[in-house]
Amino acid sequence: MVVSYSVKILLIEDNLASARLLQEFLMQAQLQEFTLVHVKRLGEALEELRKCNYDVILLDLTLPDSQGLSSLPPLIGQAPSVPIVVLTNTNDEKLAIEAVRQGAQDYLVKRQVNVDVLVRSLRYAIERKQVLESLRTVNETLQIRVEERTAELVKAKELNQFKSEFVSMLSHDIRNPLNTILLAAGLLETHDERLTKEKKLNHLELIRSAIKNMAQLLDEVSLIGRADSGKLLCDLISLDLEAFCRQIVDEVQLTASQKHLTLVFGSFGELNQGLWDESLLRHILSNLLSNAIKYSLPGGMVRFELIGQEKAVIFRVQDWGIGIPEENQKRLFEPFHRADNVGSIPGTGLGLAIAKKCVEAHGGEIVVNSQVGVGTTFIVTLPLLEV
Repeated sequence: MVVSYSVKILLIEDNLASARLLQEFLMQAQLQEFTLVHVKRLGEALEELRKCNYDVILLDLTLPDSQGLSSLPPLIGQAPSVPIVVLTNTNDEKLAIEAVRQGAQDYLVKRQVNVDVLVRSLRYAIERKQVLESLRTVNETLQIRVEERTAELVKAKELNQFKSEFVSMLSHDIRNPLNTILLAAGLLETHDERLTKEKKLNHLELIRSAIKNMAQLLDEVSLIGRADSGKLLCDLISLDLEAFCRQIVDEVQLTASQKHLTLVFGSFGELNQGLWDESLLRHILSNLLSNAIKYSLPGGMVRFELIGQEKAVIFRVQDWGIGIPEENQKRLFEPFHRADNVGSIPGTGLGLAIAKKCVEAHGGEIVVNSQVGVGTTFIVTLPLLEV
């Protein structure tokens, strides 16, 4: 490489005679253009590097405010891409070699410096640093690609594991209502003449209930699949939220009554008519209220509040049931994840995952506050899209 461009050199040298000699050498050199900035202290050099860009640094290892190799780390830290050529005395060659090991590109013994040696050292230092920087950039790019590929492989492994768990859980949850259907249908077929009308109606009701449970499970799985593939879109329509919420309460009231629970609904604040996806909103509220009822103790209470704000609405569902262990709360909205303390209480682990997907489709957020043995509160905040 022939140095045929403007070379900006930062000379860090407290000896004025040595500095003048180096400047003379550079003036004699066949450089097209060069600029030499001379400072006497390391502190001044660091300030210069903060203000300006340099092509190369000439560094004396004996300075008033820094001795030996202690000058290298701050210089490399301030300007990691600028090559450094170390200037030493005759008896400091071992120190100079160590400086190269620690990041300098070359060294010069002051008494042996002439025009050719100086120019050659500067040229090689710049070239060497450029090669090292190129290699560093390539290594960083390769490292990023390796990390990205590793992340892809980990994600693929997690996805395969999730698919396996998904199939296993789905098979298990479908098998229960399917067994109920098979058992009830078998009794109707083989003992039809001996069964009373009431028994027949009970068996038929079991079949209808089991079919309904299977249909609900498949609907939930379908909704999760659409959400994960980005196909869960809001079909916004104008809704009277208070009337809608009272309708949801009426739908779950029978289940609450069977556990002798008191279900309290209240609306607060100014509730403007807004745009909502009725189906997704039903999934959110039905899941939260059903869970509150399911995990409440008999004779307890569930409180459902609708709170109107200027630019948002808040749905607050509170129960005084079994609560959720703190260690389970972080994964509570993941598909098929259920708290450790649910025991034999039935459930698929899909409800809250679906609720969260529906909330996100509206551009809102859902949070949980729970304590074991005290109860659980879910708060859903949805932005208000006015008609």
